[in-house]
Amino acid sequence: MTTAVHRRVAACRAGGDPTLIARMSSGWAVMGDPQVLPGYCLLLPDPVVPHLNAMTAAGQAAFLADLARLGHAVLEVTGAVRINYALFGNLEPALHGHVHPRYSDEPEALRTAHPWAYDWSAARRFDPLADASLLAALRERLAAPQA
Repeated sequence: MTTAVHRRVAACRAGGDPTLIARMSSGWAVMGDPQVLPGYCLLLPDPVVPHLNAMTAAGQAAFLADLARLGHAVLEVTGAVRINYALFGNLEPALHGHVHPRYSDEPEALRTAHPWAYDWSAARRFDPLADASLLAALRERLAAPQA
């Protein structure tokens, strides 16, 4: 089966994904498209697996640690108040982790809702020029030694 996750991992391997932030120990950190909330990112495992339970215990630990590390970088770089994390795989049956920064200035009706309460079809698409500084800051933060 080929999913959007498989295609994005292949593009990352080939150096052809403009949303690519960094290669991490368990996979690829990429910016989300669309940018529903500024700084929305994903972690894509490499190799692609159908779900978290298809990984070894060590693979699970590495993936979840990388997801938290990506979230920490997004938190620091964006100034968000918190990060929401999600693993689903129902629509795209391949493991991928969502990192959603949450902000104090979100509309009141959405501030405490899950990120899918936003209108994703109306969200701004990733733009390599508009998102260049955020992408560079995330790359720099992930390249720094871990504390």
